[in-house]
Amino acid sequence: MSEELVQANHEILLVEDNPADVRLVTEVLSDPSINITVAEDGEEALTVLKGDSGNKPLWPDLILLDLNMPKMDGLEVLAEIKKDPQLRVIPVVVMTTSEREQDIVKSYDLQASGYIRKPMDLIEFMDLIKAVRDYWLKFTTSPMGYLREGSKLEE
Repeated sequence: MSEELVQANHEILLVEDNPADVRLVTEVLSDPSINITVAEDGEEALTVLKGDSGNKPLWPDLILLDLNMPKMDGLEVLAEIKKDPQLRVIPVVVMTTSEREQDIVKSYDLQASGYIRKPMDLIEFMDLIKAVRDYWLKFTTSPMGYLREGSKLEE
């Protein structure tokens, strides 16, 4: 199969406070067809998504969301995203080191699209990021590309 991504331009919001993880994810996902916006905490993520800072709202094809963050944790961010009618269709994949059963169950209860535990091994982590990229950007179709082009969802 070709290495080319199906859609021409992809938007990803990476919500992560660990600079090493941000660097690794952005390096692995480095591709001219992928634009990655990084938010270092939950409050910043919601500001980016809603355009509250005077900027245009970001409607990414995928949100990669860490759980353990300052100011507002990932579960709080997920709850806010999924209660917003314009944002709730965005796939949100929780990517965390947490193995706590309550975090897993709560994430899916809040309609996370997936829950992935970050491996401690660097090569495994890189392979995981590539698999996430392939699944969400090559093999699935995001509604956000259509919405960014002006289509409206019927309520």
